[in-house]
Amino acid sequence: MQTHTFLRRAAAGLAVAAALTLTVAGSAGAAPAPGPSYDFSDCPALPAGADAARWKCEVMTATGSLTLGNRTLPEFAPMTVTHAEGPMPDGSRGQVWGALRSAPTAVPGGLSGSPGGDRSPALGLSVQPEYGGRSDFYTVGDDMGLFTVRYRALGPLLPRGCVIGAGETPVEIRLKRVGPSERVSKNPPVIKFAAADDTFAVPAAEGCGPLGRVLNDRLGLPAQTGNAITLAALYTYRTYDQLPPR
Repeated sequence: MQTHTFLRRAAAGLAVAAALTLTVAGSAGAAPAPGPSYDFSDCPALPAGADAARWKCEVMTATGSLTLGNRTLPEFAPMTVTHAEGPMPDGSRGQVWGALRSAPTAVPGGLSGSPGGDRSPALGLSVQPEYGGRSDFYTVGDDMGLFTVRYRALGPLLPRGCVIGAGETPVEIRLKRVGPSERVSKNPPVIKFAAADDTFAVPAAEGCGPLGRVLNDRLGLPAQTGNAITLAALYTYRTYDQLPPR
C-alpha cells in the first residue's frame, strides 16, 4: 500500500475513534453520545485456578477501512473483540478467547462489481467478519499480536455457507500500532489507538455455489498481496474480581 494512502485511511479512522470517545466522556456526567457501549457479557470463563484479581477481560471496539483483493470497504461496521488474559497458576502467560461481534458491511459495486451495482437488491453483497479460531493478543512493542478472521459473504444470490477464509485457511491479521496510544479515561480505563496491517493474504471464497467464480473474480481473490486493514480503536478492561458474578 502506498504511504499516503495508508496515512489518509489511518487519519480517517482516527477521526471515527475521536467521535466514539464522546461516549466515554459522557460517562463523566453529560449524557453520552451515540457510540460503543462496553458490554462485558462476552468475557470468557477463567482457566481453573486462575487468580481473578490478576486476570483482565479486555474489550476493543474498532472501525476503519478494509481491502480484500481489489475491493475496498472505506468504513466497515464497528467490530467488537473480547478476550481475557493473565497469569496461569504455573506463572506462564494465559489467554482465553471471548467473542468477535460485527454487523455486515456492504461491498461497493455488489456482485456485479460495477459502479452502482450495489443498488440492485438482488446483486447486493456484504461481508461479515467471524472469528477464525486462533489469536494472540500479547503486545511486544508496536506488534499487537495476531487474530484470524473469516469473512462470510452475504447476498440474496449466495448460500449461507459462502465464506472467505473457510476451513483451515482463515485470514491471519498481524496488527502493528500506528502512532502513540492515548488514554481517554482513567475510570473506566479507556485507551485510544490506531493499528494496521497490509501484509496478509486472502484466500478464495468457498461454499458459494454456482456464483463462486463470479464472486472471486469480482473481489480479485485469491490475493497474496494488496490486502489491507486500518483500525481506529477504543480499548477498555476490567479485572475479573470487578465483574458481576454469573
